[in-house]
Amino acid sequence: MIESVVTIGVFDGVHRGHRALIDTTVALARTEGLRPAAVTFDPHPMTVVRGLEIPLLTTPARRRALLLAEGIAHVHVCHFDAERAQQEPEAFVEEVLIRDLGARMVVVGEGFRFGRRASGDAGTLRAGGLIVHEVPTVSAGIDRISSTRIRGALVEGDVAEARALLGRPHRLEGVVTHGNKRGRTIGYPTANLGSMDRLLIPADGVYAGWLVRGEIAHGFDGEAALPAAISIGTNPTFDDVFERRVEAYVLDRDDLDLYGEYVAIDFEARIRGMERFDGIDALLAAMARDVAQARSILVDR
Repeated sequence: MIESVVTIGVFDGVHRGHRALIDTTVALARTEGLRPAAVTFDPHPMTVVRGLEIPLLTTPARRRALLLAEGIAHVHVCHFDAERAQQEPEAFVEEVLIRDLGARMVVVGEGFRFGRRASGDAGTLRAGGLIVHEVPTVSAGIDRISSTRIRGALVEGDVAEARALLGRPHRLEGVVTHGNKRGRTIGYPTANLGSMDRLLIPADGVYAGWLVRGEIAHGFDGEAALPAAISIGTNPTFDDVFERRVEAYVLDRDDLDLYGEYVAIDFEARIRGMERFDGIDALLAAMARDVAQARSILVDR
């Protein structure tokens, strides 16, 4: 059994607060000659414990890719169900941390709780024979950085705040599907994202961001991002769109054939809210302004 330093958490978003745990884990592993490992959970525990619908900041595949990119050598995904929710913390320590991962040390956040009715804490880990390192909370401004705070920013459309807390743009991923194809007829062909695997879609509006191609295990490694104007909503100027859509127009490109391709969209800044325009001419004028503003944010800076 390979002995490990293990950090524990949902790690949705792998944000700046999470990276404090990861950095401590990797540093300890290097010093002690141990394997840096992370335990994460899927689905989100609150969907089971409280029956809440928790939109995700990262797909499970991307979460794993980000953890590995930060220096974690092994990611252990615990399936979270009713049985896991009722597991006594001592049993979790013995089964997952010691038996499965060979944990010698554990890295957790300040105030960490786990197990049935959140009855386990750092003391429980120490009682199980583990060396515990508690990492202080990471804050930005007066509030701590958390996945909940980032979700709140995205619900309000504040992708710049989300970017600051994540340490990178918020990303949606999905397969490009066929839409109404109206954009192509008016000079702005768009890529419409299909099912996005429980990801949190920001508030309706128009955004500047990037369309990223070249999936490598949903990591999109080494691929150039294409500057894009992104629309989220039902396009209220027309009456034939009944569900929210995420569409990206790659600036000055009408030669891309993306149908059926798995792509990512990264959000840089919000341009405006979603509006209903009085006819196609007014809409086209607004779209021209949106594209110009997206270009100034992404290309001309």
